[in-house]
Amino acid sequence: DLIQAEFVREIEPGEVLVIDKSRNLSQRFPFPRVQPRPCIFELVYFSRPDSAVFGRGVYQTRKQGGRILARESHVEADVVIPVPDSGVPAALGFAEGAGMPFEMGLIRSHYVGRTFIEPAQSIRHFGVKLKLSPVEHVLRGRRVVVVDDSIVRGTTCRKIIKMLREAGAREVHFRVASPPTKWPCYYGIDTPERDQLVAARFDSDEIRDYITADSLDYLTLEGLREAANVLPQERFCDACFSGDYPIPCGGSRSCGSQGDGGKGETV
Repeated sequence: DLIQAEFVREIEPGEVLVIDKSRNLSQRFPFPRVQPRPCIFELVYFSRPDSAVFGRGVYQTRKQGGRILARESHVEADVVIPVPDSGVPAALGFAEGAGMPFEMGLIRSHYVGRTFIEPAQSIRHFGVKLKLSPVEHVLRGRRVVVVDDSIVRGTTCRKIIKMLREAGAREVHFRVASPPTKWPCYYGIDTPERDQLVAARFDSDEIRDYITADSLDYLTLEGLREAANVLPQERFCDACFSGDYPIPCGGSRSCGSQGDGGKGETV
């Protein structure tokens, strides 16, 4: 849209498009073709909501995930608020699915980056306070459902809930529009150590107590696949949720799999 180009299609994995001097276009696959394993976390968090990846609208996928989450995890509350910005589409879907009003109970400063990928915990903690401000008149005396796209380390949502209670929220129920992130990504996301992932160390009740929420629930992996309209012949990489790694990690790190209980082998 920015450069006013016409979208034709996505370039396939391993595909090379060649334009010669006469502007003739040819297609080449210099490597053996294998079944793609696209990253489902792109749809959950990393892609812009106004984009389309893997043939799917990101905004529509996240909103549908929120609707399914409302169906899977009912809660009695007065208002649904998102953790902006990436939690907004899912919160809209949750509010629609639950028949509750949607409000912006947290306002984000766009001069602060994403907190979970900051390298130091002290920076992440300070970043949450700089990044988000509660809207007291939306929150005071109300039972609030907070919807976010994911919980990685748990540091952000713990501080968010503290802010909401200080702003007068009577109850805070946390809903996550993706399954628990239990496994590191060795393919480029900053979750290199499993002991940094809160869902790898604690069950949902323990996480609820840690973040001080009145209740906590996640979208199931089946619900996420339904939201993304994953077809039977498609195989997304969901290793961060399932531990099912599609390729060896490389180097000295080890990958876990469902088959070996997540311990993996050093490769």
